[in-house]
Amino acid sequence: MTSTPIRRTDRRISPVFLGIAAVTAVSGWAAWTGFADNPGLAVFLFVTAAWIVSLCLHEYAHARTALHSGDISIGAKGYLTLNPLKYTHALLSIVLPVLFVIMGGIGLPGGAVFIERGRIRGRWRHSLISAAGPLTNVLFAVVCTAPFWLDALDGVPDTFRYALGFLALLQVTAAILNFLPIPGLDGYGVIEPWLSHRIRRQVEPFAPFGLIAVFVILWIPEVNRAFFDAIDAILRALGVTEWDTYWGHELYRFWEGSQEIPGS
Repeated sequence: MTSTPIRRTDRRISPVFLGIAAVTAVSGWAAWTGFADNPGLAVFLFVTAAWIVSLCLHEYAHARTALHSGDISIGAKGYLTLNPLKYTHALLSIVLPVLFVIMGGIGLPGGAVFIERGRIRGRWRHSLISAAGPLTNVLFAVVCTAPFWLDALDGVPDTFRYALGFLALLQVTAAILNFLPIPGLDGYGVIEPWLSHRIRRQVEPFAPFGLIAVFVILWIPEVNRAFFDAIDAILRALGVTEWDTYWGHELYRFWEGSQEIPGS
């Protein structure tokens, strides 16, 4: 069997990713210092850029785990560069997730890396590859909420606090949605290696429609209410209140008119 050597350029961080990270840093600084004339614009840029960074890290985690599990073709496909344009179609990977954030404040799972599963041996490795992405969202959520559950918010400007709370909400929703055991989502990828060949063959045709089905179901008011009640309960346990996420979302949607933050 031929192997694909991983060149240094295959691992080099993409300038596109570095640019997005720079936007995250600058807009976060603007939200913190109040430098921007419109704080909502700073929050929008910070949350959107940080969300794209998390999408890149999510897919990178899949790729890196696949590489160490036996798929040495990952590097040549550009997945180790953190370039968001390499993770399948830009519309599915970037535009749609950002659009859903704008529309409803839901962390939509992004694109995907193409993994040559035939190169990988062992069911545990296949499950770990699928779990690596949403576990990155979990880690991102822990980092975003750390100032809240560590009571380290003294002196933190309200604008930045609310932006961080809203970003945490996106990471929690992304982790939960990704871990659902539905064909097409990472949660199904975790359990798929343990299913019989007959079940996998029967389920395979439904994989492209799994994500669509999830959001159709979420349009049902009772399901939507229960879903966000669960999200709020998790965030409250991490110290993030509904007040934080509400005002984070309000600031994010700056085009709807300037919102004066109570107490600011």
